[in-house]
Amino acid sequence: MLKQETDKLELKAKLFRGFGDMTRLSILESIIDEEKTVTDISQEVKQSQSNVSNHLSCLLECGLVKSRKEGKNRFYSIGDKKVTKLLKQGDDILSDIADGIYSCVNYKK
Repeated sequence: MLKQETDKLELKAKLFRGFGDMTRLSILESIIDEEKTVTDISQEVKQSQSNVSNHLSCLLECGLVKSRKEGKNRFYSIGDKKVTKLLKQGDDILSDIADGIYSCVNYKK
């Protein structure tokens, strides 16, 4: 395989690792339709603020999430409309193949 193809695959794998953690995925789902503060997200995903903040930092660094400051609050939202589209397409795919994914022994919880 050519180095350029390998680099592209490595980058794509890195992108999907952003979605591969349940906490990060739940954060993304939490802000899919509206921006929220860390407090709002923490309550919704039932995780501590420090844990959510750490994951948001990762998501921000990767460009999956963006933030804006308003007064003392920082609001988080999806970084690109294509990320929202990908999350919704994931739901569509799961509606077709959920049984296979659920019973797959290679991907454990």
